[in-house]
Amino acid sequence: MKIYIQEFMAAADRYISCEMKKASIGEKEEYLAEFTQKLTFYMHERLIHLIVTVLFALMEILAVTSFAVKPNNTSLVLGLMFLILLVPYVMHYYFLENSVQEMYKMRDKIVESINRDKKSSKVKDTIEDSDNFESIEI
Repeated sequence: MKIYIQEFMAAADRYISCEMKKASIGEKEEYLAEFTQKLTFYMHERLIHLIVTVLFALMEILAVTSFAVKPNNTSLVLGLMFLILLVPYVMHYYFLENSVQEMYKMRDKIVESINRDKKSSKVKDTIEDSDNFESIEI
């Protein structure tokens, strides 16, 4: 999943830096809809990984507390197993969190570009309307 997210972010970055400048408002809105849907999926995955990470952290705390209260091999082994699993979960969650935060910024750039294009389109329409208005004789 990490590679998939990295590839998606690289493609989105290429779109924002190159292709978006040439795209029409409709094409940008289409891309924004697709981007937002994928962002929603990644946000969901981030939430699931947060829940799993917190549960493993709680189990780690319970195992360490159990070992501290009454030292035995079972608590020690459980504590080590949870720790071994917790480290990659934290690292992956860290990656997901940072990636989703970066995607928020990318989405904002796309929305900003769409709004800028719409605003300039309205200004052009207003100018054309005022040119038409001046040509009318009273």
